[in-house]
Amino acid sequence: MAADLNAYLNSKFGIEGKDIRTYSPLTLAYIGDAIFDVIIRSILVNKGNTAVNNLHKKASSVVKAQSQAAFVKVLLDEFTEEEADYYRRGRNSKPHTKAKNASTMEYLEATGFEAVMGFLYLTDNLDRACELVNIGIERLGLDIL
Repeated sequence: MAADLNAYLNSKFGIEGKDIRTYSPLTLAYIGDAIFDVIIRSILVNKGNTAVNNLHKKASSVVKAQSQAAFVKVLLDEFTEEEADYYRRGRNSKPHTKAKNASTMEYLEATGFEAVMGFLYLTDNLDRACELVNIGIERLGLDIL
């Protein structure tokens, strides 16, 4: 079954889909950050009832800029040509903010990763986003599955 949450939400709220090629990489990163967060939180919550504080600590350790930059390093060879293009666009964008606990390069790499997640979500390819996240979790040896 294809995961098409974006199409579902658009239909529920009467929103006509847009051509995402017109979206800035920062717009893609904005929604991509949220989607990555939802994927990670869903993994954690669906493993069983746990104290919210513990859920928050685990999720925060994975969705921060430094971890997203680490995901990129282990996923670059997995990206399709189109995904790599969205990654570069996001990484090369000019964000007006900076991560609290990450270097500028880590922040830009994380923005690129988020742009890929946003691109996949907005093109109704949540399956691929989950596939990449799963590969990243395995390659980084994260203890969340």
